Amino acid sequence: MAIASGALTIQKQVDRLNIDGYFGSTGKTNVQGEEVQKLDESGNTVFIDTFRECGQIAMVGSEELAGPEIMGDDSSPYLVNMDPVDGSSNIDVAISIGSIFGIWPRDFNSQLNESSLISKGKKQVAAAYVVYGSSTVMVIASKSGVQSFTLDSITGLFVLTNPNIVLPSKWKYYSVNYGNWEGFSKTIQDSLIELQSDYSLRYVGSLVADFHRNLLKGGVFLYPQDKSSPNGKLRLMYEANPLSYVIKQAGGMGSSGIENILDIEPESLHQRTPLILGNS
Repeated sequence: MAIASGALTIQKQVDRLNIDGYFGSTGKTNVQGEEVQKLDESGNTVFIDTFRECGQIAMVGSEELAGPEIMGDDSSPYLVNMDPVDGSSNIDVAISIGSIFGIWPRDFNSQLNESSLISKGKKQVAAAYVVYGSSTVMVIASKSGVQSFTLDSITGLFVLTNPNIVLPSKWKYYSVNYGNWEGFSKTIQDSLIELQSDYSLRYVGSLVADFHRNLLKGGVFLYPQDKSSPNGKLRLMYEANPLSYVIKQAGGMGSSGIENILDIEPESLHQRTPLILGNS
């Protein structure tokens, strides 16, 4: 599987981050205007190469690319939108980071172009993410459910360790960046005050790491709009949509605060959105 192969390579780079020089900035900025870390660039190249080699992927959209990367051939059935390395600000300080993927079916009746990658989240056929942390975990969601695989560092293989992930009915945690408090609306502030009276705050600052904890333990992740990001900060196509698909298959929901994330009609590849994920 291409994602597993790419993830194994990234994990090896993470293990040798300071030894082989994968830490720090490239000095470049991506299409978002964000500083590109060396591991961001390397991760993007690794997954692009593995998807090209597998032959099943016709086109890839990435946080690190302004436009689509066309690959595969006339029979390649899938399209992928990805965040190859999520949590870039944590790379240099040994905090969990990850990779996120949404997988859509290809429309063989249309010519491949950037608009091919811009489709509602509910049309995904699968989604996946990887956490590079105390262990390397790959989570895959499809209509059959949500499964978790753990990397066996001895064999280099991912082993099925949780065949049926379902959100706990009773949840413990909520995750939010309180540094944005002054920019939140009164409605959001009131909601957070209510949450903090009943639940424990856990916030890593890597979306995929916070999401994974809440998926297993139960909880809600919130990154609402604020004054500095009135349209939200997280990206719809390769962060919000894939994780909303995963959480739906596990019994939860992803929302913008106004509508279901999976029902949003996207307008652009790098579109941003407010995001609330977890127990519904």
